[in-house]
Amino acid sequence: MTQAKYGDVSVELKDYVAQVEIHRPPHNFFDVQLIRDLAEALSALDDDPRCRAVVLAAEGKSFCAGANFANPAATGVEPGTARSNPLYSEAVRLFSCKKPLVAAVQGPAIGGGLGLALVADFRVVSPQARFSANFVKIGIHPGFGLTYTLPRLIGYQRANLMFLTGRRITGKDALEWGLADVLVEEHLLRPTAVQLAAEIAENAPLAVMSTRATMRRGLAEAVKAQTDIEFVEQDWLMRTEDHREGIKAVAERRPGRFLGR
Repeated sequence: MTQAKYGDVSVELKDYVAQVEIHRPPHNFFDVQLIRDLAEALSALDDDPRCRAVVLAAEGKSFCAGANFANPAATGVEPGTARSNPLYSEAVRLFSCKKPLVAAVQGPAIGGGLGLALVADFRVVSPQARFSANFVKIGIHPGFGLTYTLPRLIGYQRANLMFLTGRRITGKDALEWGLADVLVEEHLLRPTAVQLAAEIAENAPLAVMSTRATMRRGLAEAVKAQTDIEFVEQDWLMRTEDHREGIKAVAERRPGRFLGR
């Protein structure tokens, strides 16, 4: 067994399967550094022939509750100060990884956390999993490439429903919609994800990576183009009164009182 550490990200490699785990419990909010650490971990595994498949998991109640928008620095830049977002540059690196990736989603995957879950090829989820593109509830535009990846996975109409309502989708509904691939009880979540990764890893590794590269052809480039658009929209919306009200409303667990300005 081989172990490594990248900031708040740990890596454990055994029998050709690497378990990459985020350690920011309970909700695993991300910032630029965490996404960079994940990208570094996956890049190192790409170069390691002992790794043939990866399980992406997180410690705590949530898989990932997204960025902490109450802290603007967490999103990469102060609103109105830059033409690009380093957070999304690191996100594109995640979509560029070469090894098959299975996400084990035990709880909420919200906002950018949903975007992170969609980096993976497959999602194994528990009944407690919740998926939400809740950006409109905090007065901003979707990000993390979701306006490309989510419709591609579940179809335009269902993606549009998630984007414009901000509603939460259960693990059961996620399976029915194609947002999840396997639904298991929480105590079986990690073993099932590892088992799926091991099933991939028992095959010829060069053929697996070649096939995956064909299936994901153009994905990273499309995510790059889409996050460029998403960032422009997020940048001006983050300077609105509605965004400030949305952040306050979410913190106070109430509907936002938006004024359209």
